Amino acid sequence: MRISTKGRYGLTIMIELAKRHGEGPTSLRVIAGTHDLSEHYLEQLIAPLRNAGFVRSIRGAYGGYVLGHEPDTITAGDIIRVLEGPITLVEGIEEEEPAKRELWIRISEAIKNVLENTTLDDLAKHTTTGESDAYMFYI
Repeated sequence: MRISTKGRYGLTIMIELAKRHGEGPTSLRVIAGTHDLSEHYLEQLIAPLRNAGFVRSIRGAYGGYVLGHEPDTITAGDIIRVLEGPITLVEGIEEEEPAKRELWIRISEAIKNVLENTTLDDLAKHTTTGESDAYMFYI
C-alpha cells in the first residue's frame, strides 16, 4: 500500500481543521503556510473532501473551511478512501499460494484496522513528548 501526496496532504488539511475545530473557518493559505505546502495543490484536494461532506466552506473576508462533522467521527481511513480510492495492499492475491495469500490478507486487515480506528481527534491531540513511542501504531 502506498499513500501518495494526495492522501498525506489531505490528512494534513484535516488534522489542521480538527486542531482548530470550534474556532471558526481556517483558510488554505494558513494551512499551506504552516506546513510549507502549495496552496494551489491544497485547493485541488479540498474539493473531494467537501463533496464527501468532511469539510464545509465559509465564504467571505474571514472565510475558509471547517470540518463537516465532529473530529472524533472522521477516521484516517475515511480521508484516505476519498482521496486515494479503496484501501488495498496487494492486487491479484487470488493467484498466490495459500500461505502468502493469508499473509497479505492479514496485513491488509491490520492496516485497515489502524486507519479505521484512528480519528482526526486522535491525530489532532497527538503531541511529541520526547518519548519515542508517545503514540505508536501497531500493525
